Amino acid sequence: MSEENVPKTAAQLKKEKARQAKLEKFQKKQEALKAKAAAQADKPKEAKKKPAKSGKPAVISYTFDHEKGEKKNVSGDMPGSYSPGYVEAAWYEWWEKSGFFKPEYGRDLSQPNPEGSYCMVIPPPNVTGILHIGHALTNSIEDALVRYNRMMGRTTLWVPGCDHAGIATQVVVEKQLKKNRDLSRHDIGREAFVAEAMKWKVEKEAYIYKQLRAMGGTYDWDRACFTMDPKMCKAVTEAFIRMHDKGLIFRQNRLVNWSCTLKSAISDIEVEKVEVKGRTLRKVPGYIDPVEFGILEEFKYKVVGSADTVTVATTRLETMIGDTAVAIHPDDSRYKHLHGKSVFHPFRKCNLPIVLDSFVDMEFGTGCVKITPAHDFNDYEVGMRHKLPFVDCMSDEGLINDVCPMFAGMRRFDARVAVRRALQELDLYVQCLDHEMVVPTCSRSKDIVEPLLKPQWWVNCKDMAARSIKKVQDGELKLIPSQFDKTWYNWLDDCRDWCISRQLWWGHQIPAYKVNLSGKVSDDLDNNMWVSAHSEEEAMKKAVEKFKVPASEITLTRDEDVLDTWFSSGLFPFSTMSWPDNTIDLKTFYPNNVLETGHDILFFWVARMVMMGLELMDELPFTEVYLHPIIRDAHGIKMSKSLGNVVDPLHIVSGISLEELHKSIDNGYLAEKELTRARAGQKKLYPNGIPECGTDALRFALCSYLTQARDLNLDVLRIEGYRKFCNKMWNATKFALMQLGKEYTPPQRDLMSCKLESAQFSTIDKWILHRAAVAISDTNSSFKDYQFQQCTTAIYNFWLYDLCDVYLEATKRVFNKGTESEKEAARHTLYTCLDVGLRLIHPFMPFISEELWQRLPRLGSETAPSLVVAAYPKSGDVWLDNQLEVRVNLVKDIIHTARSVKDTYLESKAKPEVFLTTSESVSDLILVMEDLIGSSKLHLNETIPLGTAIGTVGDKCEVHVLVKGLVDPVQEINRLQSKRDGVEKAAQQLKETIDKHTEKIPEHVRENNRNKYTSLQAEMATIDAAIANFKKLSAN
Repeated sequence: MSEENVPKTAAQLKKEKARQAKLEKFQKKQEALKAKAAAQADKPKEAKKKPAKSGKPAVISYTFDHEKGEKKNVSGDMPGSYSPGYVEAAWYEWWEKSGFFKPEYGRDLSQPNPEGSYCMVIPPPNVTGILHIGHALTNSIEDALVRYNRMMGRTTLWVPGCDHAGIATQVVVEKQLKKNRDLSRHDIGREAFVAEAMKWKVEKEAYIYKQLRAMGGTYDWDRACFTMDPKMCKAVTEAFIRMHDKGLIFRQNRLVNWSCTLKSAISDIEVEKVEVKGRTLRKVPGYIDPVEFGILEEFKYKVVGSADTVTVATTRLETMIGDTAVAIHPDDSRYKHLHGKSVFHPFRKCNLPIVLDSFVDMEFGTGCVKITPAHDFNDYEVGMRHKLPFVDCMSDEGLINDVCPMFAGMRRFDARVAVRRALQELDLYVQCLDHEMVVPTCSRSKDIVEPLLKPQWWVNCKDMAARSIKKVQDGELKLIPSQFDKTWYNWLDDCRDWCISRQLWWGHQIPAYKVNLSGKVSDDLDNNMWVSAHSEEEAMKKAVEKFKVPASEITLTRDEDVLDTWFSSGLFPFSTMSWPDNTIDLKTFYPNNVLETGHDILFFWVARMVMMGLELMDELPFTEVYLHPIIRDAHGIKMSKSLGNVVDPLHIVSGISLEELHKSIDNGYLAEKELTRARAGQKKLYPNGIPECGTDALRFALCSYLTQARDLNLDVLRIEGYRKFCNKMWNATKFALMQLGKEYTPPQRDLMSCKLESAQFSTIDKWILHRAAVAISDTNSSFKDYQFQQCTTAIYNFWLYDLCDVYLEATKRVFNKGTESEKEAARHTLYTCLDVGLRLIHPFMPFISEELWQRLPRLGSETAPSLVVAAYPKSGDVWLDNQLEVRVNLVKDIIHTARSVKDTYLESKAKPEVFLTTSESVSDLILVMEDLIGSSKLHLNETIPLGTAIGTVGDKCEVHVLVKGLVDPVQEINRLQSKRDGVEKAAQQLKETIDKHTEKIPEHVRENNRNKYTSLQAEMATIDAAIANFKKLSAN
């Protein structure tokens, strides 16, 4: 008989029937899923999830099809979680296309705005490469200020731009030219090289502007300026001419910081002061073998007409070739017999005078100092005082010239060795000592800076510096933080003439023409033989008028040098407004309101803008200067490409793998050794790459770091923490929108400015509105005082600790079980808090705030199409209630204590009964406490049953959590007894202190101690009651 014909038992038939029912149920479920999928297919797909990697949040992309610049579609459901890529898509293009960033938006610039105007210029980033995290800090601060002031109703302008960065850009373009085509700039000529530099500028400027847009900067892009744009060149030329004609700019032969590699003078900011502790070998460009530094070499000069010698010391032995004197202190008794004598130079075969000068330190070395006026800044001053000859012994390339034929043609550091050997042969070399010193190094070429005597253009800064000092002293110019006032005074009190010429091809060619009369070539150093003009034709007219000779007897030669980059940058606050033309922008926005930048360029840029603004405009360029800290890495190390700790902000915004980080620095700028070091640095800092954090989290994190410290250590993990905060905001808004419902209509008026009598606001409603009012007040005052950390803290606390942790949790019961009037009040309150919270945070987190705000229904009085141009909350004083604040703070302490007790004894899902004993007024917040504690029932001032664990909130109340049957009473008695012992010991110590009080102790201190003692006594009594409770429980 086959198995099919075997009769089935009753049990088998029952089992088969159950299986059939289960199959039918599964089929119905599958049909329902198919129907749901079909319905979803008919809806527009707004978000597309990519598989999330383990431990990483899902990446969600915005996939709506719409034209660039059109408003983002937010009609669909919110994605399940926050994703920066989704949130930050499309908004910026719409903002820019809508003209929200322009001061003309909704205004006529020819008409005054009662709220005033607000203008700021960007510290123009160099077109040498891409922006780093320091630029992101600048952008974050400035955009927060600009957005805030725009939302406050002011006519707002933020001018973007880039700096041509003369030396830095020329160096990097020359490197690229050599690497890609094996050519130097001299091979292709000046015109072709400038064209190559301009190509570089176009490429780098485009990426820089891309970075600034990605960071959310609300710049007026139609007013973007490059420091070599035609209108900027016009301003630079005009400034030079005016200052030259006035005598403030002059030509003179003076010592400058010279880079032999660049063959140019460089500014002080481009000189790195490298400290060496002693004998150190360093690589120098152009030398195969490393050069020795950190040594002090002593040698002797023979005194003319006697057998005496004087011993001098130097760290640059090769410069003795150009010595023109030996100096001693006039009061040094050791050398009184040498007054009026001379020494003999062994190589130039000439006598050098011994001069008396009080600058000599008698305690250092032998007390005799060699003087080389043409190669040392201190010696230059000595040479001027004593009218010594200036013997220049070195060429532009760093080669010894024919002033001393036996060393002529040698490279300077080769000559150092040759001079040492020659002195040894003459028995004039004494010894070589280890010596701690500073080696001046060119930051661009890494060459050793050489002080050389060169004819250059200089600015007399004395009077301009004095005016700049007075503006700060009189309070007309405010430096923030004020600790930099002292730095300002120190620098400008000793402000030397400013060398503004550079021997480069990339930059503003100096508009000065040397006048040669009657075919004669004029002396290049004769300042009187130069005229400045916008063109050669204008220069000729000025020369004819100045020298009273016909044009036919004059030939002009234009200076080939270019101006120091800081000269054009110093004009930026008004050259961007098309000065010298009297434009409407110049009338409306000069002076600017504030200048924001890093404190490291306070002198190099800020002071020069102030000096040139006062000189050329007779007015300060701005009235406030906010100086932010300098960013270092997480370990406090200064950021450097060669250390691998320089970060592109877009890598933090979008995230990047370690492999891609390595690729980002492999661009030909770093030598192989530096590249290896940089990769190791990247691996140490970012072993797993950098996670996607988003622009909002980056901006908020950077601003939250800001204190009055000089440095800021950046930790990417902290930025990632604010990404999680964004997710908290996202989920809170999503929950709130669900509770509001699609039919919700906001009040016709802003709830923060008026109370709705018709709505029955609960105590917790009134409290959160009070907290919103406090956040509004704190944020506005912090913005005005440039307290960005306090500002972000106030907003963060309101969102996280007030709205999310307390209010949203407290209102869940209302929305589930409350009356319609209670729900209405809660909806109005919740809507208002979201609206206020998003407006408050918008200057710091523009993308998520816009995304969420656009999903909210609109107030009846709201007409702004975007948060960018919406009003910033100004006041909520009608809701301020400090007594309510105190009461709710007590309730929060009770909740915290109850949770702590509960977590100690029970599982997280347990919902025990809680008994609260207090004389404070908290009855209207019983349900709030019940919900936030996670209690099945909260009893107020009822008899405490056996079997409770106790927690105290100071001496104001006791919290008893019913744990009977869930804990070991004996263990609990021991724990409580241990706690009581600690409290009793503290009480005894305090009692001894109180007993020793004398009349010298202030009364408020004595009163405070008495109150503490009373509180400790009350706490012991509470613990004793709890112990007695558990003893009873144990006995039962």
